[in-house]
Amino acid sequence: MIYLFFATGTEEIEALATVDILRRAGLPVEIVSITNNRTVVGAHGIRVEADKLLKDADFFDAEMLVLPGGMPGATNLADCADLVERIRDHVYLGRPVAAICAAPLVFGRMGLLEGKRATCYPGFEGELKGATYTGALVEQDGLFITGKGPAAAFEFGYAIVERLKDKATANALAKGMLYR
Repeated sequence: MIYLFFATGTEEIEALATVDILRRAGLPVEIVSITNNRTVVGAHGIRVEADKLLKDADFFDAEMLVLPGGMPGATNLADCADLVERIRDHVYLGRPVAAICAAPLVFGRMGLLEGKRATCYPGFEGELKGATYTGALVEQDGLFITGKGPAAAFEFGYAIVERLKDKATANALAKGMLYR
C-alpha cells in the first residue's frame, strides 16, 4: 500500500494528480488525513475526502509514503510528530519515500537528506539540511524521490510508478495520458 498524507493547506494538484497517476498504474494508494477529520481543506479551498485518518492507518504494509507540498500543508506535515515517527521508521526499514514542492522540508528537518540530491519549491532549499539541491523537476537518490512543485506533479507521479513498477509502465501511462 502507498500512503499519501493530506494536511490542512496541502497543494491539491500535487496530491490528487499523484493519486490519480498511481491508481491508473494499478498501484494501491490511500489518502491519509493527518487531522482528526477525513475531510481536509487544501491550500486552494478544495475539500478532499481522505480514505482514513493517520491514527487508523496500519503501516505494516506500507510500500511507500508520499508527501504533497503546499503551504501551510508542508509545515503541518513536518509538525505532526506521529507522521515524522512513521517516516523515520519507514526509512529505517529501507522503504522509499517521496515528497514534492515544499514537503521535502520534512525530510530535510529530520536530517534524512544528508548527502542526497534533492529538489523542492524555490525558496525552500535551505530546509534541505545536508542535501545537494539540484533544481530538477524530479530528483531520485536512494530511497528518496523529490519533486519541485505543482508543474512537476505528473513527472513526480510517473517517477513513483517507475520506482514501484518499472520504466515501461511509467512511459506507457504517460503516453496514454498524452503527456509524452
